[in-house]
Amino acid sequence: MQKITLPERPDWRDHAQDVGFTFADMHGEPYWDETSAYAFSLDQIENDLEDPATELHAMCREAVDVIIASENLMERLAIPEAHRDLVAESWKRGDPEIYGRFDFAYDGTSPAKLLEYNADTPTSLYESAAFQWQWLEDQLKSGGLPAGTDQFNGIHEALVARFSAVFEKNSDLHFTAVAGNPEDYGTVEAMGWAAREAGLGAHYCDLDRIALSDDGQFLDDEDRRIAVLFKLYPWEDLLRDDYANHIDGSGCLFLEPAWKALLSNKGLLPVLWQMFEGHPNLLPAFFEADVTDALTASETATEKTASALARAETQLAAGLVKKPILSREGASVSILQSGELVEQSKNTDYAEHPRVIQAYAPLPKFDGFRPVIGAWIVGQDCVGIGIREDKSRITQDLSRFKPHYIVA
Repeated sequence: MQKITLPERPDWRDHAQDVGFTFADMHGEPYWDETSAYAFSLDQIENDLEDPATELHAMCREAVDVIIASENLMERLAIPEAHRDLVAESWKRGDPEIYGRFDFAYDGTSPAKLLEYNADTPTSLYESAAFQWQWLEDQLKSGGLPAGTDQFNGIHEALVARFSAVFEKNSDLHFTAVAGNPEDYGTVEAMGWAAREAGLGAHYCDLDRIALSDDGQFLDDEDRRIAVLFKLYPWEDLLRDDYANHIDGSGCLFLEPAWKALLSNKGLLPVLWQMFEGHPNLLPAFFEADVTDALTASETATEKTASALARAETQLAAGLVKKPILSREGASVSILQSGELVEQSKNTDYAEHPRVIQAYAPLPKFDGFRPVIGAWIVGQDCVGIGIREDKSRITQDLSRFKPHYIVA
């Protein structure tokens, strides 16, 4: 794994505007940055990223079974009691999943470590699936990269195949996101593009324009019934909205399904560690309340947790990360090393939520930037990666997106 300086395409910003990539620069700073790219060997891609991500997703599906069978875990993941049956039934029915994104710390040598799973509403889809592929083709055409250079990127093709497998041709799907957010719309349009290529109808409607009919069905802004809805709106918010009371009787299939609320939750991390302690791609993780109970010898402390904490003591003492169970873009995350606070997110939007504690896996550093590998899951397989980098230890909403390639 290397970071290689490459010439920018002279007209890439014009191309970005032409294809609707309007957020390539944000707030006066580059978001898409092709002044350099990350290079991998085929072995690193296949054995260190692709196969582990696919395995981790299977492990996450096992975790869903465990969580829905436990009222205690549903409570700890803050699933509203009124909608726990909705979440559980969506899993038991086999409501289909489309996509997700694991975030990994990876240095090219040590096993990739799971930081979190963006299983419900992951963004950076368009730039991962389409724009960085166009970058590769243009670099090959100009001679910027040698012939035979490849990229781990079958994301769009996998989405088309997934939509084709789940829905009959000519089925109508609706897509929604919060109005006025170009990045969210770019993700939704990338999904709609794949659906249309799969022979499906794809209709967009702003989230705040979705209505409810007299007989309890969701309607778009042209009063058409919504039978299938891809929503770029997280379940943790949706389950707390008034509209949540109407989901069960609406006859609408949601993408991602309600059971994905369990996997997009940081509470998944201690569940995975409890189920698969010592797995090479996992970091020790615990609910903060359990750690506090164990350290204070509280009556509620369990022997099993205390024992697991003891086994992870060395890793946690070296460094740990505190994360709210519901948090996005690094908000309200803090990093401690040897008991000292070394970095804390300035965004405190999710500070009121319970937290998990995860062993700290330092991101590698290239030219002052720290990359996070986003491994894309479509269906149940890893089909590509995207990379975000930041000077901060905490990857945030304006962290730069970097293209990648596989050395020929």
